[in-house]
Amino acid sequence: MKKIFLIIVFFIHQISFSQNEKHLKNITQLTFGGDNAEAYFSFDSKNLSFQSNNKKWGVNCDQIFMMNIADASKDSLYKPFKISTGKGRTTCAYFLPNGNHVLYASTHKSGDNCPETGDLRKNGKYLWNIFDSYDIFIADLKGNITKQLTDSPGYDAEATVSPKGNKIVFTSNRSGDLELWTMNIDGSNLKQITTGLGYDGGAFFSPDGSKLVFRASRPKTESEIKNYKDLLAQGLVAPSDMEIFVCNIDGSDLKQVTHLGKANWAPFFSPDGKKIIFSSNCKTENGFNFQLYMINEDGTGLEQITTESVFNAFAMFSPDKKRVVFSSNRNNHGTRDTNVFIADWVD
Repeated sequence: MKKIFLIIVFFIHQISFSQNEKHLKNITQLTFGGDNAEAYFSFDSKNLSFQSNNKKWGVNCDQIFMMNIADASKDSLYKPFKISTGKGRTTCAYFLPNGNHVLYASTHKSGDNCPETGDLRKNGKYLWNIFDSYDIFIADLKGNITKQLTDSPGYDAEATVSPKGNKIVFTSNRSGDLELWTMNIDGSNLKQITTGLGYDGGAFFSPDGSKLVFRASRPKTESEIKNYKDLLAQGLVAPSDMEIFVCNIDGSDLKQVTHLGKANWAPFFSPDGKKIIFSSNCKTENGFNFQLYMINEDGTGLEQITTESVFNAFAMFSPDKKRVVFSSNRNNHGTRDTNVFIADWVD
């Protein structure tokens, strides 16, 4: 009887979403409770790595989990496997090409406890923490750390892997500002990619591995520059004014894609490499209504993809080009929960 009930509940979760989102078919909810974000596919499109603070899973702040998509799609009580150590705070997990390892950033070497976030609504501004204790690690699927990729002082996080399987891009403040860096898959051959003042982060490779897409702030006035630098000195950034940029993997041919104002972030290339899906609050009056949009790489053809709820972000297309995964607070029954959803993509 319990099994039948779960199947009925899950079926309701599958069909209860708006059909106004014409590019998303068979939307399925994969997590139920807590904040679940940055879910990224394995190279074979069968698994997801993601971060969660779901108290039911015995964590106090964001830790890295792995789920099998097929199993999670069948059972709303499915419990993903925790890959991170359970110590410190973690973020930004991404599968390596072999499918047997995941990289992620963690603060655990500086202490077992979750670092304090402080007041993230300081002076009426929404802020993000830039913890200097973040470094990038590789772990196997049993949760054993097999390698530490970064060990320099400062923030090293937001790492993703090229579809070609040869390079990693990440954000670091090792040069004094939050810039994009690349390294080989083994951590060697470090290269700084961006140099403009401002926060460059959340980068992903194009499908052919030749380009990067990322979010960036570009403070211009004297007051904007002072505010950015003052916050960065406190280990903080204000992500309320960011646009989407692209460049070659060596940093050349840097171009600004969006000119929408407000916060445009979490970009990812479409499977054909010609468009970019991203999250934006560009149409909101009060600052908090994040929907998914798609735009051509040259900045034309802006199209809204989602309409449900007030938060949709972290979209990624599956390597097999069939599906898209994203985080949303739809269907959270009035709570603050943000969950992971997967859908078939319809062009």
